[in-house]
Amino acid sequence: MLANEEKDQQIIKEALDKFKNLKNEYKKLEIKCFLSNENDTLDSYLEFHAGAGGTESQDWAAMLRRMYIKWATNKGFKVELISEHRGDEAGIKSSVIKIFGDYIYGFLKSESGIHRLVRISPFDSGARRHTSFASVWVYPVINEDIDIEILEKDLRIDTFRSSGAGGQHVNTTDSAVRITHLPSKIVVQCQNERSQHKNKETCMNMLKARLYEFELQKKEKASESIENSKSDIGWGHQIRSYVLHPYRMVKDNRTNYENSNPDKVLDGDLDNFLENSLYKLNA
Repeated sequence: MLANEEKDQQIIKEALDKFKNLKNEYKKLEIKCFLSNENDTLDSYLEFHAGAGGTESQDWAAMLRRMYIKWATNKGFKVELISEHRGDEAGIKSSVIKIFGDYIYGFLKSESGIHRLVRISPFDSGARRHTSFASVWVYPVINEDIDIEILEKDLRIDTFRSSGAGGQHVNTTDSAVRITHLPSKIVVQCQNERSQHKNKETCMNMLKARLYEFELQKKEKASESIENSKSDIGWGHQIRSYVLHPYRMVKDNRTNYENSNPDKVLDGDLDNFLENSLYKLNA
């Protein structure tokens, strides 16, 4: 009040800056209160799959992967490419990345689901509008002391030649590993290491994480609905829509939060979407 009466702009600005900083700190503390589940503090795997639609959907899956990598790197988190199955012309058919950092799984767990893109296709010579779908599935990197029983007889282990980067050695040896857990039909693969042994070890850690998450979902009676949604990467299942034409908007279908700058969102500006999802989960 004194600053207003004396019209001291410097004091007014300092007071507003302090208030803004306090508000931001309060918001951070409030969000941390929402991240209280035992797995929320853990690192996370993100798994991407292109939907039907060939090159268009494969390009969209690659765009989604880039979006999460940009979000992570902008915050100073470490990202590791675990596996990649490239598209025939562009993009990716599937991929897995691992993000290291405090509360990564807690922040990203609500991102699991189908993501929809509407745009003028750069692959269509007629410049027509296309709708594409891709899925994102998020799993915690669980602690090694958590006991998950995996029987050798339940596994099918395949080795194949890596299609990703890594040098001449990787491309001339069957170093990549794919493991199928027969009872659950969960499939994991890794090709980021030159050593087949290391790739197999990473696969086993990923499988352990997937099985742990699967058991948690069953306990929460959510497994059936999640697995059903995974069976159809298309209409009616999307959690978020990214529209680049005829208007520009990203809308989360669960929270109704909208952002009219999709370019920023696709460059990793996800915080408001993540925060609104946390508020919704804890409402």
